[in-house]
Amino acid sequence: MKKSYSFLVIGFITLILYILQYTLNLKWQWLYDLQLDEDYKRWSGVVVGVFILFQWILTVTRVFKKLKKYAMQFTTWHKWIGVISPLFFYAHAMEFGYGYLALLSYIFFINMILGTINLDILKSQKNWIFQSWMITHVALSIVITFIVVFHIGVVFYYE
Repeated sequence: MKKSYSFLVIGFITLILYILQYTLNLKWQWLYDLQLDEDYKRWSGVVVGVFILFQWILTVTRVFKKLKKYAMQFTTWHKWIGVISPLFFYAHAMEFGYGYLALLSYIFFINMILGTINLDILKSQKNWIFQSWMITHVALSIVITFIVVFHIGVVFYYE
């Protein structure tokens, strides 16, 4: 199987598993109980935050000339970590949440799907498709980052 299709298959499997556990209310009770613990919730949130920060490294490698030589290597890491991101999300929260947390969840998974169906899969040579895809993926990433920062503020404000 070609590497680009491996990303697609693994990405959709992790996403489908997350959605199935949510819709069928399948829970690992021990993990669900852990998620009720504030310390666990904060530390698993740190892991999700580090994951999101790591994903931004690809942008940094593309923007700074001295780091461009690492861009291809980080592209591979970016894709692999992106397709397993529902596992990070699952370890932090088995549910989508309400209000802004539901919005964060939906945008997170939409962006994960968009990243999984990347340009290696689309195989289009048209520049407008590349630009549209990239602008949408980065814009959603920015929105996710802002909502995560807001979420961190709310969590620690109501401590």
